[in-house]
This record gives sequence, structure tokens and C-alpha cells, in this order.
Amino acid sequence: MAFKPLHDRVLVRRLEGEEKTKGGLIIPDTAKEKPAEGEIVSVGEGARKDSGELIAPSVKPGDRILFGKWSGTEVTVEGQDLLIMKESDILGIIA
Repeated sequence: MAFKPLHDRVLVRRLEGEEKTKGGLIIPDTAKEKPAEGEIVSVGEGARKDSGELIAPSVKPGDRILFGKWSGTEVTVEGQDLLIMKESDILGIIA
């Protein structure tokens, strides 16, 4: 990919939510919520302390993550709909 986030930002691809409920009902596109789960596509080099020391990011490309519902900025890169967000907006890594 030709896009590299700066500093403590990450590029995330949303993972699609379920098409059906547990009871088997099909959820129409208009009623679906945007998923708050994604996969890291690219990571910046990390934040800097006041002393100039680099703080390495805790995530790496390929990690599956959870993030807040309103986190990030939606962008289109190479025809893909992605999110750019700060690493601090990530709630956790899914093991």
C-alpha cells in the first residue's frame, strides 16, 4: 500500500458485521451499525516524548482490534474504504 500514517496514527480496515441475528433473521443494510472491529493495515513510527524519545506503537499490521464507535476519520485509499485513527482510540487487540 502506498499510504504510511504519521506519528501515532494507524490505518484500519473495518471488518464486516454479521448478516444475520443469532435467531436467523437477516439484517438489512439500512439497519446495520458500522462494525467497531477492524484489522490494522499500516502503522506510523510512533509518538514522541517531550525529550524526543520515540514510543513504539503497541499494534502491528495484521492485528485485529476493537475501537470506539465514533473513532477515526473515514478515507478512501486505492479504492478501499479505510479509517485513520490515533493509536489511543484503539480499545484493545483481539487475540
